[in-house]
Amino acid sequence: MKELYLTEEKNGISDAQLDEMLRNLLNQWPDIHKVLIIPPDYTRCYSYAGIITQKIYQMIGDKAHVDVMPALGTHMPMSEEEMQKFFGDVIPRDRIIVHHWQTDTIRLGYVPAEVCSEISGGLFPEKIDVEVNHLLFDGGYDLILSVGQVVPHEVVGMANYSKNIFVGTGGREMINKSHMLSAICGMEQALGVMNSPARKLYDYAQQHFIDGKIPLVYLQTVTTSENDAVKLHGLYIGQSRKPFEHACELAQKLNIVHVERRAAKVVAYLEPTELKTTWVGNKGVYRTRMMIADGGELILLAPGIRAFGENEEMDAMTRKYGYTGTKHILDLYRQGAFEGKLMSAAHLIQGSTDGRFTITYATRPDLMSREEIEGVGYQWADYNEISKRYDPEKLKDGWNVLPDGEEIYYVSTPALGLWKVDD
Repeated sequence: MKELYLTEEKNGISDAQLDEMLRNLLNQWPDIHKVLIIPPDYTRCYSYAGIITQKIYQMIGDKAHVDVMPALGTHMPMSEEEMQKFFGDVIPRDRIIVHHWQTDTIRLGYVPAEVCSEISGGLFPEKIDVEVNHLLFDGGYDLILSVGQVVPHEVVGMANYSKNIFVGTGGREMINKSHMLSAICGMEQALGVMNSPARKLYDYAQQHFIDGKIPLVYLQTVTTSENDAVKLHGLYIGQSRKPFEHACELAQKLNIVHVERRAAKVVAYLEPTELKTTWVGNKGVYRTRMMIADGGELILLAPGIRAFGENEEMDAMTRKYGYTGTKHILDLYRQGAFEGKLMSAAHLIQGSTDGRFTITYATRPDLMSREEIEGVGYQWADYNEISKRYDPEKLKDGWNVLPDGEEIYYVSTPALGLWKVDD
């Protein structure tokens, strides 16, 4: 296919430009009868993928059968409220397929142990099975469209591309082991980096098990948000790795904030309809940690947090072992405590600060109690009280000086970027 690239760095891509791009894509596949669209779920609500999915459905829904499978990975299925916000009334609910990561996958092959060892510098010398939802191969689709946002990411460095397939529609072993490989290699060495260890793993799987085997096309977006309005700056479409590389270049420019000095106190807001668990809410930890001073404090304003894991299994693992530091979790891992559940170990490592700074979760007591938050190793504050001092309606992104002279750095949408000091 002819790949399509469009960048509008300053003003953003217009609705007319987006429509033209999507028509130019679909015109290259004139005889399609059955199409699968794989967008992210609502935890990626800034991706523009919901709008793109609606537009594609409207363009071809009258001539082809179109299914939509949100790339849930291990996340909970989308609620009706989330589907309404993301897909509106355009996507019929009976066309939305729920991916079950524990039961719906097939094994395509494996990444050899020696490859994983080379990728990880000898830290993770294990083979990893490559698993995807069986419908990608036996669903009878003439065209599969993976739609998603390229943005700094704690596991893979820069999100999306093949991660949308191998994690979003993946199975237990690939999700578990790829996350653990990344965590052992070190999150701060991956964040914002295109060719991270996990990316090299997914690249191997893409090249050996996907390229040329299924009709998969990637649609990669780059976005920003200002005054609650999401703006699409880049759209890169194709079957090769090139669209991802172009998207990375723009996202590294638009979504990484280079802060001039470290902050003693950072306050980040976790939007309640987007972030309901610490599993995804800890993006507030990952994306800000590289600008927090040693001995500093991170306050997460988290009015929607009501659980730790996106599923019962991971919630129970978090409650059992907590965010207790890299050494402790690795010791438990080597003792076999996380057998078959390595993603939990990876998450607990990445959500720990190893004593470098403190993390305070400010929750609504009726949704998540002090005892629960402190039970997993974090500090707690009452959102109803602390938001009077750190009011998300009044704070501006960046440096703020409060009336009593306290200086903080505020981040309103941590999921949309990476904040770091270049030292």
